[in-house]
Order: sequence, then C-alpha cells, then structure tokens
Amino acid sequence: MAHYWNETSYPQPTERKLKENAKNTREKATAKGQTLHPVVIKSRQIASSWWGKAWCQNLERYADFETRLPRGRRYVRTGAVMDLQIKEGKITARVQGTRKMPYKVEIRISPLSEQRIEKITEQCGTCVETLDKLINGDFPRELKDVFFEEGGLFPKPKEISFSCSCPDWAVMCKHIAASLYGVGARLDEEPLLFFSLRGIDTNKFVDVVISSRVETMLANVGQPSHRIIKDSKIEDLFGVL
Repeated sequence: MAHYWNETSYPQPTERKLKENAKNTREKATAKGQTLHPVVIKSRQIASSWWGKAWCQNLERYADFETRLPRGRRYVRTGAVMDLQIKEGKITARVQGTRKMPYKVEIRISPLSEQRIEKITEQCGTCVETLDKLINGDFPRELKDVFFEEGGLFPKPKEISFSCSCPDWAVMCKHIAASLYGVGARLDEEPLLFFSLRGIDTNKFVDVVISSRVETMLANVGQPSHRIIKDSKIEDLFGVL
C-alpha cells in the first residue's frame, strides 16, 4: 500500500509548478501588505563569496544530509524559498512546494560556548587584521581550516535541529535542505549574518582579535628579532670596513 509521503509514488512538483505557486504566494503577500525576503539564485552557483561557499561545503561534507541535499538545491535554484530570516541561533523560512500554501520551516543552530569563541579568537589573533578582511574571507588557509575542524565556527549536524510543516516524515526534508542552502546564498549579501547566527558579536570579536595581536607585539618589544642583521654581518655582506 502506497503512502502519501513515499517519494517513489508521491509526485514531485515540476519547476513550472513551483514557480507558479511562488508567483501566487508573492501576489497574495503583496495584497496583504506583507514583505517577503526571498532567496534569489542568479547563476549556476548557489553561493559565490567565501562565507557562502564555505557554508554550503560544510553542509555537503556530512553523510547525515547527503540524501536530501540534491532536491534542496533544486528547490532553492527554482526560487521556492519565498522568505528567509536569519537571527541569533535561528533560521525561519517559507518554502513553496506542491500545495499553494508555502511550508513553514524552522531551523535552530546551537550557540557557541564562550570557551570555543575564546579559542577561535586566540587562533585568529595573527590572521585577522580588519573587519573587511574577515568579511571577505581574506585570511590564511590554515585559519579557514580551523573554522571547519572540531570545535570550529561551522555547525555540526548535532548542533542543527529543524522542523517543517510538510507531510514528509524524513529527518531532513527538501524544504529544510533548500532553506539551509538559502543561508549560503544570503551570506553572499550579508556575511556578518553568519556571526549573528552563531551568537557572536562581530565587532567585539574583531576588537578582541586585534587587541590580542597588539598585546603579543608589545610583549616582544624587548626581544631582538632574528631578522636583525648584526654589524659584523653587514660588513661581510657589503664589504664595509
């Protein structure tokens, strides 16, 4: 006996149907004076910035998610994510599906502990000089790797919980997957939302990193650098008598 949620018998909406439903949703929202914040994908890539790409890559490296991510990519590219809101530790979305009314998605991200933030801040101490560099992902590769490792900035599956109003009984439905990819696309526009999502005050984070770097430099003021050339070496180098 086939079940409603059995995807082998439950027909998936065509791209045309998804776009038609999305158009109806936009029109209804406009008529009611509601403002939607849709995810719009303008190229083949879902995300193009370092933070957006890194978010998507982080999702794709977990076996827990791999079976549902492809359909999530299809949905987000079709424009099915009609509304996406990112706040501290929480993502809410409305995703178009088979029915005319969009499904409601809620995703929660566990906050980082003070210990983890302090550790990452310390590791960033010699690599992040300005807020602009942080936003652009313009820092050494080894620091980027730190963000992905155990205890880094990017969330692990056990730190992500979610729910959707759709009838799909799967742990992660395609509407949730589309919303998670939508976060990657949104980070292209507003990379600092990543820090808000993880409960980090960005300005404070950069201030502490820079302060730590200055303190390290001051602590080494009295210590001669190994790069200083001694007088005797200068004579040998230039033939100065």
